[in-house]
Amino acid sequence: MPNFIPLISLDRQQRSLSRQLKRAVGQVLDSGSFILGAQGRAFEKEFAKLLGLPRVLGVDSGTSALELALKACGVGPGDEVIVPTFTFIATATAVSALGATPVFADIDWDTMTLSAEDARKRMTRRTKAIIPVHLFGQPADVDGLRRLKAGWLIEDCAQSHLAKYKGRPVGALGDASCFSFYPTKNLGAAGDAGAVAAADAGLLSALEELRNCGRKLGQAYRHARVGSNCRLDEIQAAVLRVKLKRLRRWTERRRALAAFYDEGLSGLPVTRPPLGLRGTQPVFHLYVLRTPRRDALLAHLKSLGIASGVYYPLCLHQQPAYSGLKSRRPFPNAERASREALALPLYPELRLSEAARVVAAVRAFFAA
Repeated sequence: MPNFIPLISLDRQQRSLSRQLKRAVGQVLDSGSFILGAQGRAFEKEFAKLLGLPRVLGVDSGTSALELALKACGVGPGDEVIVPTFTFIATATAVSALGATPVFADIDWDTMTLSAEDARKRMTRRTKAIIPVHLFGQPADVDGLRRLKAGWLIEDCAQSHLAKYKGRPVGALGDASCFSFYPTKNLGAAGDAGAVAAADAGLLSALEELRNCGRKLGQAYRHARVGSNCRLDEIQAAVLRVKLKRLRRWTERRRALAAFYDEGLSGLPVTRPPLGLRGTQPVFHLYVLRTPRRDALLAHLKSLGIASGVYYPLCLHQQPAYSGLKSRRPFPNAERASREALALPLYPELRLSEAARVVAAVRAFFAA
C-alpha cells in the first residue's frame, strides 16, 4: 500500500520548525517570565496588525474567548444567543456557561455557515447576541446577519485565521471576535490557546479585566469585576510568534490545494466547498465536500491509506448535552450536512502528489 496520507499532520510542521520553536521556548524559560510578559504583548501586537485591529488579547483557549466576549457584552441568565446548530459545541456551551440559552439555527447549504434568513425566524425579544461561525474557514454572511439587528455580533473565528469578507479580515467585522489556536488550527499553539478582540475601547477594557481575574494590569488586589483566570501564557505566545510569520504563506498554500481539489473533483456527484462566494476569501481550515455516499467514500479512502474525517456527525440540537433544550425544527441543511460532510486531507505540508492521489481515489470511487 502507498504511504499513508493523514487528514492533518502536525508532525511535518513540527519537524520543519523544530529548531526555531525550541529556541523560542528556551528563551521564555530562561527569562523567568511566564504570564503576561513580553512574548504575549508582542504576539498580541503582531496578530492585531495582521487583522487590522487596534489590539487583541491573548487568552487560554478559544472557548474562553467566547465566554469572555459574551460576558463583556452583558449576556447572562434570561438572554438568548443565536448560534448555528452545525458547528463545534464550544460555540453553544460558552452561552450556557453564562446561564443564557443558545438558540440553534440552520445553515446556508453553500458555505455551511449560519443562515441569516433562518436566524431571523428564531429571534425573540430575549435575543441578546448572535454568533456566526466562519466554519471550515468559510466566512459567514456577515452583512445579512448585521441587518437582523439581533443585538451584539460576536464572530467565532476559531477556524478562519486570515479569511476575508468583502476585503476585510474576519475578526474585524463584529462587535467582538474570538480565535482558537488549538494545535490543529491554521495557526496552532503547542497546547490550548486563543485570543479575543474588539474594536470598541470600552469593550476591550472590559475584556482585559475579565481575562485577568477582574482586575486591571498592575493592580494585584483590586478587582473591579467578577472575572476569570484565562490568560495566554508566555510559552504559547512564543510558539505562536514563530508560526505567525509563516501564516500568510501557509494560507496561500491551503488555497492552492483547495483549488487543485476543486478542479480535480469537478463533474463528480459531490457538493464542493466554494473557493470564494459573495466577495469572500476562504482559508480552508478543512476541505469539506458533501455526498450522500459519505460513509462508503470514507471506507474506500481508508482502504487506500488515505485518512478523511467527519465534521460533524451530530448537530448541536441532536447532542445529548442539549437534549433538555427544546429546539424549534426544522434544520434541513444542517442535518443533511451532518450526514454528508467529509473532510479530505488538506494542510500546508501536503504534497501535490498526495493531493493527486486523493483526487484519483475519489474519482475511482464514483467511477466504480
